[in-house]
Amino acid sequence: MSLGQQLAPHLPFLRRYGRALTGSQSEGDQYVRATLEAIVAAPEEFPRDVDPRLGLYRTFQAIWGSTHADNRAEPDDGGSDQEAIARARLSRIAPLSRQALLLTAMEGFTVEDTAYLINESTSRVDALVSDALSEIDQQTRARVLIIEDEPIIAMDIEAIVRDQGHEVTGVAVTRDEAVALAMEDRPGLVLADIQLADDSSGIDAVKDILAKFDVPVIFITAFPERLLTGERPEPTFLITKPFQRATVKAAISQALFFDQSTAPVA
Repeated sequence: MSLGQQLAPHLPFLRRYGRALTGSQSEGDQYVRATLEAIVAAPEEFPRDVDPRLGLYRTFQAIWGSTHADNRAEPDDGGSDQEAIARARLSRIAPLSRQALLLTAMEGFTVEDTAYLINESTSRVDALVSDALSEIDQQTRARVLIIEDEPIIAMDIEAIVRDQGHEVTGVAVTRDEAVALAMEDRPGLVLADIQLADDSSGIDAVKDILAKFDVPVIFITAFPERLLTGERPEPTFLITKPFQRATVKAAISQALFFDQSTAPVA
């Protein structure tokens, strides 16, 4: 099997990581593109002594690190509102901590693998993850709408949300109920499944809500292929069922990290 064939299954998830890290689909994709170009230009330098996925993320990390050598975000007046929000927050939080959090909690790497990817010790990775969760949570609080038709899963998600200090505005099990709840009590974050109780679509529910107002959305689904299509727009935050509680916590923190309603005051 060629190197390209080995890496192909991991690219949608590297794109997800790039989007979550930068807060921008276009900027995240630029880093992924640069990663692939680097591999094509010098395939002999690709790490062959580790799993291909590790080697792919290691190459991405090297490129990311080369443009963020000081480990701090630089002020920048350009770019979108979302990117400006990210820069404002990043000026307060070391990106290395966020990388450690995303790699372990969202991408599912072990602490040992994450240490390899960011070139730190395992104890340092543990400390970075703890710091990231603490610092991000201090900056963000939100009212959350949950769209999920499985009662046990909905209860689990609700507990996670409340444990982080957020408030749940409601739990919807159908498209119509989700839209009605969102209009009645505007949320600051939406957590949505795709397949709902009456065979309606969580995707359509989210589209209906976003047609009324902007709100960050995290999809939690057993069918990620319905969203990771390679076409625009794709969700910045996507969690695959069955999920880990830490993954949901990390995604919530990251989604709110880039949200304008909780942005730091300049």
